Amino acid sequence: MATDFQQEIKDLRTTMTSVRDVTDLTALQATIADLEEQVAAPDLWDDQEKAQAVTSALSRAKSEYERVTGMDTLVDDLEALVEMGQEENDAETLAEAEKELVKVKKAVGELEVRTLLSGEWDERAAVVTIRAGAGGVDAADFAEMLMRMYLRWAERHGYPTKVMDTSYAEEAGIKSATFEVSVPYAFGNLSVEGGTHRLVRISPFDNQGRRQTSFVAVEVIPLIEGTDSIEIPDNDLKIDVFRSSGPGGQSVNTTDSAVRMTHLPTGTVVSMQNEKSQIQNRAAALRVMQSRLLLLKRAEEAAVKKEMAGDVKASWGDQMRSYVLNPYQMVKDLRTDYETGNPTAVFDGDIDGFIEAGIRWQIAQRKADA
Repeated sequence: MATDFQQEIKDLRTTMTSVRDVTDLTALQATIADLEEQVAAPDLWDDQEKAQAVTSALSRAKSEYERVTGMDTLVDDLEALVEMGQEENDAETLAEAEKELVKVKKAVGELEVRTLLSGEWDERAAVVTIRAGAGGVDAADFAEMLMRMYLRWAERHGYPTKVMDTSYAEEAGIKSATFEVSVPYAFGNLSVEGGTHRLVRISPFDNQGRRQTSFVAVEVIPLIEGTDSIEIPDNDLKIDVFRSSGPGGQSVNTTDSAVRMTHLPTGTVVSMQNEKSQIQNRAAALRVMQSRLLLLKRAEEAAVKKEMAGDVKASWGDQMRSYVLNPYQMVKDLRTDYETGNPTAVFDGDIDGFIEAGIRWQIAQRKADA
């Protein structure tokens, strides 16, 4: 069936109208003008922290504006290509327009999802913690597979990441790992990945070749900024130091630079070992601790404790996504019903479809609860 370019372009323009309405380009232009005025102030860099916040805000605002206006240009270019092909009855040009239509539809869809990220924390960078659950060595191996999956996803998009802590399992894989994805809207995107993930496969660690089921918990929290208000009294924190270690217990360095920080009132624990010094690890641990406690505080105020990452049990009956490698190949999100028959691509970071479906599901849930 021939592509109805007229209807496809009409649909794209309708979506872009909704995106512009939500984005409010007029207000965004005013914000950019105000921030540019602040950046031009001669005394801006007298306060380094404020200067960085202002310049970062300006960069984000400009990127957002250019993202929307640039997408309008892509749709205009597509329409011009279609008109040229139709006027000259050029099959080669129309075939090129078909390929371009697929790309533009994908880009507009991603932008539409981005505009849905309007939660209080969605604009923040994200801190992701992965913990092996039920399943023994298979769970530890699965935890390492998921860590690689998320790091590959970030790499595909050019998002900077930083592994902050890794606790290796004795036989294979990891007990837990914490890493940061330092890009705006990382939390908005990755928050839908929080929950229990389930793997079914023939275990490479079972000498009888039996099928095994294992579980991993994924926790995603927003990274706090210096402007966030969360004070932690020193006597509420217990800080232990120990020697950093790698796979098999091999020493990473010869000093006791790793830090384990415990918030005594809540029992929240954060470990950091990947920085070069104890001071750096302590600062990194404090940032993550503040993020968790701030999120906990807001969740309590909103009476949504059940949604907190700490409720993830990583066991039977709690899974939000299944990765099945045997007896068939399937990855399926149990909340959205989004699925794919290519687990290899998923474990290599191809999870945009799951994230987009998760965001749409999350927005629908918020509307239903409102």
